[in-house]
Amino acid sequence: MPRKILVTSALPYANGATHFGHLVEYIQTDIWVRFQKMCGHECWYICADDTHGTPIMLRAEQEGITPEQLIARVHEERLRDFGGFHVAFDNYYTTHSDETKQLAGDIYARLQAAGLIETRSIEQFYDPLKQMFLPDRYIKGECPKCGAKDQYGDNCEVCGAAYTPAEVKNPYSVISGAKPELRPSEHYFFRLSDPRCQDFLRHYTREAGRLQPEAANKMQEWLGQPGENKLSDWDISRDAPYFGFEIPDAPGKYFYVWLDAPIGYMGSFRNFCDQRGLNFDEYWKPDSKTELYHFIGKDILYFHALFWPAELAHAGYRTPTGIFAHGFLTVDGAKMSKSRGTFITADSYLRLGLNPEWLRYYYAAKLNSSMEDIDLNLEDFAARVNSDLVGKYLNIASRCAGFLTKFFDGKLHFDAAQPMRAAAVEQGVLAAKSYEAREYSRAVRDIMAVADRINEAIATAAPWAVAKDENKRAELHDICSRALHGFYVVTILLQPILPVTARRVARELFDMQRDFRWDDLDAMPSRVAPYTHLMQRIEPQQIAALVEANRESLAPTEAAQFPQLPQKDKMQTDALINIDDFAKVDLRIARIANAEHVEGAEKLLKLTLDLGTETRTVFAGIKSAYDPATLVGRLTVMVANLAPRKMKFGLSEGMVLAASGSDSPGIFLLSPDSGAQPGMRVK
Repeated sequence: MPRKILVTSALPYANGATHFGHLVEYIQTDIWVRFQKMCGHECWYICADDTHGTPIMLRAEQEGITPEQLIARVHEERLRDFGGFHVAFDNYYTTHSDETKQLAGDIYARLQAAGLIETRSIEQFYDPLKQMFLPDRYIKGECPKCGAKDQYGDNCEVCGAAYTPAEVKNPYSVISGAKPELRPSEHYFFRLSDPRCQDFLRHYTREAGRLQPEAANKMQEWLGQPGENKLSDWDISRDAPYFGFEIPDAPGKYFYVWLDAPIGYMGSFRNFCDQRGLNFDEYWKPDSKTELYHFIGKDILYFHALFWPAELAHAGYRTPTGIFAHGFLTVDGAKMSKSRGTFITADSYLRLGLNPEWLRYYYAAKLNSSMEDIDLNLEDFAARVNSDLVGKYLNIASRCAGFLTKFFDGKLHFDAAQPMRAAAVEQGVLAAKSYEAREYSRAVRDIMAVADRINEAIATAAPWAVAKDENKRAELHDICSRALHGFYVVTILLQPILPVTARRVARELFDMQRDFRWDDLDAMPSRVAPYTHLMQRIEPQQIAALVEANRESLAPTEAAQFPQLPQKDKMQTDALINIDDFAKVDLRIARIANAEHVEGAEKLLKLTLDLGTETRTVFAGIKSAYDPATLVGRLTVMVANLAPRKMKFGLSEGMVLAASGSDSPGIFLLSPDSGAQPGMRVK
């Protein structure tokens, strides 16, 4: 029976490049949606940029643009990247929209009317220089458990401990470097601890099909046993300055990004409904008969399986039919790394001309319905694509289609069409079960097993030998017709994974005026056109170029910019210099005219320094200590006669001076006294 299905992927944050980790989710979702559409269901795939929050505000500030300009630019980049990998959204929108704002206000008002919103005063760290309250990740200091330095305000990356910012030793603001102060502020909370929410979530998370077994078990761990109250109320507000939606009737208070982000699913769909004349309420009313599925990473399961359904249910909306969480991506068995070149961006892959369907196929061959992490082994990636897609799948048509066009005018002939159709439909049923259950790796194994059997039959029949005997034309016709029917079937089964190749096969080889449908498995192709090359092999040099394009080695640069000098109790006499040595160093006062992040660099900032009569570009390893926006207009000291250094990111034309030491964490730029002017020499 035809189904009405609404599908979403997690909304990508509008900050940073699209990378291979992102693509796991969007390719996984796209395959599922394409399968549903092939089956004739009304299935809509909705997504949007997640555009609010402190990081967006600060990045726009450091680039000297408005947040609206930043998110508009990132929106175009996301569309380029996702489109490049054939991810076919029905609507890709933004959370910074009138639709999402209206829905967020409506849901908030309904929760407030239900007595599920509460205000209370809390203490938060405040940056006195930047004049803003700091999110936990914008506070760094020493881990209270192991003493590791430069750890975030919520967890330690060295020992794995979790804690509150108030427990951090020697805290400092990541934005300005200032010591944060605890200050009170009134905040708004969604009462997730309310018995109504607890009772609802215990029932919801146990319902069959809502969550994967491992996710459901995690929910019970977070919820606790009946009678326990393990859920905390959820802080849904943030203080100005903040880029987001202001809370109605609460000046200076804004919805926390995690409140309006999932509401962005609804906002994007409402926008789509307005474009297409669809009934929004049919999909979101409490008694809706439609299906709603969220594809997400396991790291945001807490928000999607607890906060989000509780919000929806108590605001009078339907809840998700199913929430499908996937694992993380590793590359060559390890976390993605910029220094090793395995933090691979979507744009770099596409710019190098690599086929996006290679990656779609490889991910499909690895993905299942669990929350297990998957590994992209670059050597295995090339070997599997070359073996399966080129050596098995496309090999079928390349070996046999030419005989049909040369000897039989491209016409196919079948003596046993009905059994062949029945076998094709049976294969379709098997693959459909795997696609529906998101067991793509199982689907790929079964489909490639079909391709193996076809290739074995071709090898046994040896049409190239049969073609030499004019008396065996009927036999040749049968061999090649069977092979091309097999190719037809395998292409239909692979279309959710390889949409572009399948489209070419349908239109160019089998002369259809549309893409394949799933019920085409119960039909027989009648003729083929001359075979044209459909896919290249992956060459080792392409993988090497991809890694090199994404490699970032900062060690030499950092050492040159900020050498960590050994701490000595007294000066060594052999390190003394005379006045002539000192005079060789041309130290100048410089005004920081602009400061910005360096795309792809973990520790560098790009500084434009005004020396009064000229400007210089300097790359400085101070990103961990300074927000670029706080540096603009500031005076500092630079080495003006340092030989220019050619770097990956551009030419560095000097060095700014800073202090650092092991006893006092952080990096501290030198600043001249008031009255100093750009260009003055330090003597």
